[in-house]
Amino acid sequence: MPSFRPLDDVPVEVEAPERARVLVVDDDERNLLAIGTVLEDVADVVVADSGEEALRQLLRGEFAVILLDVFMPGLDGYETAQIIRSREQTKRIPIVFLSAVNKEAEHLIRGYSMGAVDYVFKPVEPIVLQSKVAVFVDLFQMTREIRRKAKQEQALLDANLRANAERLRAEQELRMAQQRQQAIIESLPIVLYLEPLESSPRRPAFVSGNFEAVTGFTLNDVHDHPNIWADRLHEEDRERVLAALAARKQNGAFAVEYRWQCAGGDFKHFLDQAVVLRDPAGNPVEFAGTLMDVTDRKLLETQLVHARKMDAIGQLTGGIAHDFNNLLAAVLGGLGMIERRIPLAEDQQKIVSMTRHAAEQGSELVSRLLAFARRQKLEPARVDVARLAKTTRELLAHTLGGLVQLDWEPDESIWCLYADEAQLELALMNLIINARDAMPEGGTITVTGENRLLTDDGGLGLRPGEYIMLAVTDSGSGIASDILEQVMEPFFTTKDVGKGTGLGLSMVYGFVKQSNGAIRIDSKLGQGTRVEIWMPRAPEASSNAEGDVETVAAPDGVGTLSILLVDDHAGVRATTAAMIEDLGHRVSEAGEGEELLGRLAADPEGYDLLITDYAMPLVSGADLIRRTREISPGLPAIIITGYAELESIGRRPEDVQVIAKPFTSTQLAAAIAAAAITRQPAHRDAAE
Repeated sequence: MPSFRPLDDVPVEVEAPERARVLVVDDDERNLLAIGTVLEDVADVVVADSGEEALRQLLRGEFAVILLDVFMPGLDGYETAQIIRSREQTKRIPIVFLSAVNKEAEHLIRGYSMGAVDYVFKPVEPIVLQSKVAVFVDLFQMTREIRRKAKQEQALLDANLRANAERLRAEQELRMAQQRQQAIIESLPIVLYLEPLESSPRRPAFVSGNFEAVTGFTLNDVHDHPNIWADRLHEEDRERVLAALAARKQNGAFAVEYRWQCAGGDFKHFLDQAVVLRDPAGNPVEFAGTLMDVTDRKLLETQLVHARKMDAIGQLTGGIAHDFNNLLAAVLGGLGMIERRIPLAEDQQKIVSMTRHAAEQGSELVSRLLAFARRQKLEPARVDVARLAKTTRELLAHTLGGLVQLDWEPDESIWCLYADEAQLELALMNLIINARDAMPEGGTITVTGENRLLTDDGGLGLRPGEYIMLAVTDSGSGIASDILEQVMEPFFTTKDVGKGTGLGLSMVYGFVKQSNGAIRIDSKLGQGTRVEIWMPRAPEASSNAEGDVETVAAPDGVGTLSILLVDDHAGVRATTAAMIEDLGHRVSEAGEGEELLGRLAADPEGYDLLITDYAMPLVSGADLIRRTREISPGLPAIIITGYAELESIGRRPEDVQVIAKPFTSTQLAAAIAAAAITRQPAHRDAAE
């Protein structure tokens, strides 16, 4: 008995081509066996012994043809066929009825109406059955092959479409990446180039990036003028750059910074780097390189170096000015003591006056040094630019001469600025006089004023905020670029010997920096100079800066006071003590703070006033005042100083005055009188 494979036994993986299957439905097992034997060479036979079983088998797979017995218990052949034809999945499977009876036309018509395509009558003729089933099997296999090929073709088509879509997407992404890369390269101050090994004069074969934006020239300009690169090298860089270029073939690389004149006439700093490219055999082919605009970086480096240099000079200058003030205080104090205590003949008085005048000139020089060192004492307040213009014009009315015209052109809506007005007037006068000196044949000096709002540092090192920009512009001789960075250094001048001290611009620089502003100079030889001062906008209601000392009128009838004096400079201490004695007071001197504290501790109520130097070893004047008041609460005090940082002086007690060295006897008397009103004298003359 042959073995048949029911649907459940179909392997999961079947070798192609898979055999067609035939479903035989009959309630007689002998008929199933006989038909299975006849058809086993034609197709795989699946058997069902009822209509219900046949319907279950049809749910499990495809069949080439169904051989269906007409008469069966339960669902007969007609009913089973009707159900098969009603299902979408099975309605197209051919049905061949098997029947041993009912050969009449009426039964045949009923069978065909139920969906049969043929009839086979029992007993079955094997050859006939094989032939009929073979036709349906062939048709089924051809249909399946057509579907398979259609599916393959569709799969190939889908794969091709996907591949095309993927290729298109990759091309688009590549194009976008190239565009982004090109945009990035063009936005950067950099040029990529390829240059032949033997290229004399130098001329690249290929450039990418924004060559024209970086240099101002096109590649065609370079090809049309082969010597353009060498001709536009800065004179100071030419020899060094050409030597590096000549050595690159031996070194296989090239890296040099130089200045190059662009199409607009301005010089830019370029970093030029290249390496040699070689073929697979190791032979050099060409140079591949980059040309990068590093002008901004060089500018920042220059600004940093300049700032450090100016700060170092400022520290040195401030220290010198402090020591010089002590010397001047001793000299001027000694001269005053001589004039007060010794009757002088006319020629002797003349010598003393000449000496005093020289010392006072030295004091003015020290003031300028302190301005540069940013250690002068400022009194910032609201400054109206219109009033500033009027005052400065009046001060310069007889100074500029008839060949020079001064034009003030501030904006009508310009804000008030915040600065020490007297120092600002002096700074503007310095700039205007410098502009006059740059135009010996006459011309126009223009002073403009504009409101500016900075959202960043503006390239000036300023904090974001509101500023007033005052600019002094002339059409004079200009300043050479190689010395432009030096013009704000103290004692540097381009004027002839005897015509300038070199402290004008340095004083302006120091004053502006101390006022939380900035200064910028633009100049070209033969075209003129523009100096900009950027000052902060004044608040709506501003008061004197912390640490400023109000002038207090000296009251009369102070009487004789007992004064403690401490100063580590013996000469200043001696002349100051003499001034105090000449003013009618008693003085007790000390060279350092600890000595004075011991003297005060021995007699806490024996002194009316403390006069102390600010900058002393071990303990500062402000700290000394605090310690003395721990011993003698409320003791009035005055600080005398050659210089001191404004914020440090600002940390003194609020009721303490500051007077700057060198000071006059009148200034000292006024300060003593103002301090004396806060405390009753410890000792009075008996006559009082």
